[in-house]
Amino acid sequence: MTQRILVTGASGMVGSYAPGVFSDYELILTDSVECPHVLDVREPADVRDMVGDAKPDVVLHLAAATDVDRCEKEPDWAYHSNAIGTQNVVYACREFDTTLVYISTAGVFWGDKADPYIEFDEPRPANVYGHSKLAGERYVAHSLRKYFIARAGWMVGGGRKDKKFVGQIARLITEGRTKLKAVDDKLGSPTYAKDLLVGIEKLLGTELYGLYHMVNEGVCSRYEVALEIKDIIQNDDVSIEPVSSAHFPLPAPRARSEAMRNLKLELLKIHRMPSWQAALREYVSGELMPALEAKEHSE
Repeated sequence: MTQRILVTGASGMVGSYAPGVFSDYELILTDSVECPHVLDVREPADVRDMVGDAKPDVVLHLAAATDVDRCEKEPDWAYHSNAIGTQNVVYACREFDTTLVYISTAGVFWGDKADPYIEFDEPRPANVYGHSKLAGERYVAHSLRKYFIARAGWMVGGGRKDKKFVGQIARLITEGRTKLKAVDDKLGSPTYAKDLLVGIEKLLGTELYGLYHMVNEGVCSRYEVALEIKDIIQNDDVSIEPVSSAHFPLPAPRARSEAMRNLKLELLKIHRMPSWQAALREYVSGELMPALEAKEHSE
C-alpha cells in the first residue's frame, strides 16, 4: 500500500523537492501553488482537522519561521511558528498515531566547539531562532515515540527562487560583478535540500526513530563556498575577498561554528550524504545556473 505523507510548508525551499524525492508516495502538499490545501500550523484546530481528515502515515513538518534576523527582532513571531506551531503538529500526530519528521537546525548550538557538533552534544543556541527551533525539538522528543528530528546546516537549493547565500553569489557573478566579499570567520556545513529529503526518505524505511544530523559532509566558511561557486561557474574575472563577519553587521548574533557531523547516520550505516563540494556542484551546475540563464533570456 502506498504511504501517504502530509507536508506542511510545502512552498518553501525544502518542500519544492518533495514531489521528486517522494514520487513513490501519495503527497498532500500544504501552502503550495500546486495544491489547494492551506494550513496555518499556529492554529491548533486547523492542524488537528487537517491531520484527522488526511489520515497520513507521516507528517513532514517543514513550515517554520526561518528568517533569523526577523526572529531576533520579533521573538513572539518566532516562538509562535517554530515552538507553538510544532506543538500543534505534535499533538495532532500523537492523537492519530502518525509518524512526525521535524526539520531542525545547526543553530541550536552556541558555536564554540573546535570540532563539528554531533547528536550527543548539548544544545545551547546563540539566537532567538535557535531557541525557537530547539523548543520545537523538545516538544517532538518529549511527546512522541514515532518521530525523526533531522538537523540541517546552511541550506542550499531553490533554483530560480534561491535568495540565500549561494543564489546571491551566483546571481552577482552572472550579472557581471567582478569584486565580491565573503565572510571567512564563520564555519558551517552546507545542506542541499534535495539531499536532506533523500536522507529522510531513507530514514522512513526504518524504525530507528530519534534525532539525526543530516548535512553534506565537510566544513567550510562562506568564503570557501563563494570560491567553489566561482570555480563551478568558471569565471576567472571575479575576485573574492575574505572579510570578517563584522563587515556585514546583522541584528541576530551568529554562532562562530555551525559545523555538524552526521555521526548517527555513519554509525548506523543508514545513508551517507555527499560532500558539500559535490552537492554544491550538482546544485549550481545542474539547477541554479540553468534557472538563472532561463530567467535572463525571458527578460
